[in-house]
Amino acid sequence: MTKEKSKLRMMIQCGIFAAITAVLAQVEVPLPLVPISGQTLAVGLTATILGSRYGALAMVCYAALGAVGLPVFAGLKGGAQVLVGPTGGYIFGFIATAFVTGLILERTKYNLTMAMIANTAGMIITLLFGTIQLKFVLDLTWGQALAGGVYPFIAVGLIKAFLASWIGITVRSRLIQAKLLSGGKKVAA
Repeated sequence: MTKEKSKLRMMIQCGIFAAITAVLAQVEVPLPLVPISGQTLAVGLTATILGSRYGALAMVCYAALGAVGLPVFAGLKGGAQVLVGPTGGYIFGFIATAFVTGLILERTKYNLTMAMIANTAGMIITLLFGTIQLKFVLDLTWGQALAGGVYPFIAVGLIKAFLASWIGITVRSRLIQAKLLSGGKKVAA
């Protein structure tokens, strides 16, 4: 496959994963300050399957789609006001999360253990970005920001990190076998 075709394929996959993130964002459990949604599961899947650069690019596409007003964020919300609002930090965190999660896997091995470590690190990054913006936008104390923006998400976040790791490694392996994804580093069992 030519370099141009390979790049085009990866750009299409970025678009697909931005769309998957938009769909999973609509799976949500409302909480007082920040809902639990499927977005972070999608971010972990994206990073585990596409890696650092393309995973982060897919999240940039997702954020850009929402920024221009498409209803891709949780609760079918869209617009720049979401990005500068209380939950916008989580969305910005998705970009860093995808990059770091993918980078950890690229520098180690694509196996379940390393994917779980990478996705857990990613969860921490998302929560960090989200909590900082939540604190400042709503003028909360750090204790209030942690109580509303971190503590309710730890157990669910670890479950989503495991699911993103397990599903992501499996799908990545299948895509590489089907020659639909460039392997870079092979998946280790």
